[in-house]
Amino acid sequence: MYKFDFELDDFQKEAVNFIDSGKSVVVCAPTGAGKTCIAEHAVHRALEENTRLFYTTPLKALSNQKFYDFSNKYGQGNVGLLTGDTSINREAPIVVMTTEVFRNMLYNTNFGSLKDNLQGVKYVVLDEVHYMNDEQRGTVWEESIIYCPSNIQIIALSATVANSKQLCDWINTVHGKTELVFTDFRPVPLRHYYYDSSKPYDILPLLTPDGKLNRKIKPEKKINYYSRQAKKQNTVKDIISVLHKKEMLPAIYFTFSRKKCDENMEKCENLHLITDEESKRIRQEISEFLKEYPYLENNKNLEYLYNGVASHHAGLLPSWKLLVERLFQKGLIKVVFATETLAAGINMPARTTVISAISKRTDSGHRMLSANEFLQMSGRAGRRGMDKVGNVVVVGTQFQSPDEVAQLVKSDANPLESQFSPTYSMVLNLLQNLELEQAKELILKSFGYYSSNDRLKPMILQQITCEQTLNKLKNEKCPFGLSNDDFIEFNKLKEKFIVYRKLTRTLEKQAKQKGQKDTPEVLEYKDKTRELREKIQKYNCEICRGYKKHVKNLEIISRYEKKYKETCKNIEKQKDIYWNKFLAHKEILEKTGYIENAVPSKDGVMCSMIRAENELFLSEIILKGTLDGLEPYELASVICALVTEDLRGDVYPNQPISKNSRKALNKIKDIRKKIAILQREYDIDTEMYINSYYSPLIEQWILETPWQDIAKQVDSSEGDIVRIFKRTVDVLRQLTILPNVSDEIKQNAKIAITAILKEPVEED
Repeated sequence: MYKFDFELDDFQKEAVNFIDSGKSVVVCAPTGAGKTCIAEHAVHRALEENTRLFYTTPLKALSNQKFYDFSNKYGQGNVGLLTGDTSINREAPIVVMTTEVFRNMLYNTNFGSLKDNLQGVKYVVLDEVHYMNDEQRGTVWEESIIYCPSNIQIIALSATVANSKQLCDWINTVHGKTELVFTDFRPVPLRHYYYDSSKPYDILPLLTPDGKLNRKIKPEKKINYYSRQAKKQNTVKDIISVLHKKEMLPAIYFTFSRKKCDENMEKCENLHLITDEESKRIRQEISEFLKEYPYLENNKNLEYLYNGVASHHAGLLPSWKLLVERLFQKGLIKVVFATETLAAGINMPARTTVISAISKRTDSGHRMLSANEFLQMSGRAGRRGMDKVGNVVVVGTQFQSPDEVAQLVKSDANPLESQFSPTYSMVLNLLQNLELEQAKELILKSFGYYSSNDRLKPMILQQITCEQTLNKLKNEKCPFGLSNDDFIEFNKLKEKFIVYRKLTRTLEKQAKQKGQKDTPEVLEYKDKTRELREKIQKYNCEICRGYKKHVKNLEIISRYEKKYKETCKNIEKQKDIYWNKFLAHKEILEKTGYIENAVPSKDGVMCSMIRAENELFLSEIILKGTLDGLEPYELASVICALVTEDLRGDVYPNQPISKNSRKALNKIKDIRKKIAILQREYDIDTEMYINSYYSPLIEQWILETPWQDIAKQVDSSEGDIVRIFKRTVDVLRQLTILPNVSDEIKQNAKIAITAILKEPVEED
């Protein structure tokens, strides 16, 4: 075992022993418990054994941070980085990469052979494996585990989840011998507090020693946010002042709005949180940083940094966030107001975390935080080796009760849920190497399929309930010994009798008006009515007290039979949902010529290499020639529209896009329409974006318009503009290496990339 400078905890010893014995391992432990040193043990083994280790993370920013840390620790020559748009020392013994890059290597198609990609690799660390829960990207982790060769040891590091044993059992099934190491022990325990605005200069313990809600905490009174009193309140400043007074800083103050992050930072402008010595160090650090990033000199948030306060969210420039992270890690920033994305792995531990509310707004309205979301944020509190306890402060609001907060704090972690979903790229990549039945075997290895019994439990329970209800209703005894079929027959006869009786009376009335009586027609209907009446009387139903109940039971039986059939159908559909989705994608690809005789065509091979929201959409755009003849700035403009999600409402940029870009996008709309019709036919809902909101900005940026002028043109933050520009670069970079793309487009894509990647839209 590698000797660390400190005594390992029991769970860490257990994990490294499993690694030393050649087994894969799932390590499930709270945030801040020390999972990283387990991965570092594997790093040391790889270096000692002259083998290799891949370290995968969910985020580029986290990969960059790990690369930086490992390079300092193990030497730059021993560490490489692969993030899709960055490749540094890729043959190094230790290579840090995003999980997507690792998954792409495993496809063994157009990313180099599997043998070359994994040459000498003995260990793969899957950091933050609980990202399998991520709705958009969770499938990447499942694919990585399924396709990873069994001779490679997987070291899966996860935050606490409810079904860690199920996850481990699944990896054991699809990959090889895997052991679970689970702990809910935190080296730095957490204390939970509540900020009650009725006591603005204090925070109260949330729970009593026996785990009950502290009754001194009062629910927040409903207030009118436009009232004079509300405008005078500065809850944020009061909370930070309390934390400063109690020596509970530095803190991360989590809120769920970028705008709120900035507003909260501004509310603390007059707070004095740093010493004179810290102030000097901050100025020195910032001065050094600005030499490397001079365009930040006029950033409006600089003044807050000098006071030890900052905000951190996706709307800020990447270089600015880097500055905040560095200052915070050095203990020079006392409060960072951040969105929850900061909780996703970036190394910024604090003494205290403040959670502004236990509900947040989503696309489908407000909802409560999940236990895992709360744990992820609160887990940032408490710095190992520096703090005896970590502090979590929940801010009281009128939209939550203290009881709800206490319940969330005491909740167990949520289970991992599979987000596995076949895509066009997955279908094409698998069919390049496998027969259809072999591809099916892989699809059925997914965690989603493995855990489908849990997913199907509610439906199976509903099926059983329907069955039991139907049996009970169908087996109810009739006092006259009639079956349900007899009863149904009686009701049919009764309905027929009522019709004939009514018709007979009508015919008699008509005959009487004509001065006639008992015409042949009347007699015929009278006889038929009498005959039906005699048949009805044989059933005894009319004298039965339970008749009405029996009628109602038949209605219920009909309803439950329909429900039972639908449930059975849904169960069968859900059992094979992954394979059916795979086949649906395959049939669309066959109809569009990307698969011929169960094998990808030449166009299909190109499509398999694409990484986009909808690979088929982008492939059709390329192959239909819509990008031909575009200048570099026009090409970037069109691609920019394809990577921009639908924004709220109808929003348009202030400037028009170029004529050629507009023409190309009009053609692309026709392509989208045709694919949408196909996707509806096969119940596929993969997104296809065409949103030119940022297109004029990227055209101007490439044509040398200053950044300040570009940023003024839209309501979006600078960070959003940078993010969209970098997404555009990701796709442009793919155009430079895809087959079937003309040399002209490749060259123009390269020119556009170079023109886009200048400060502040630099490489990560």
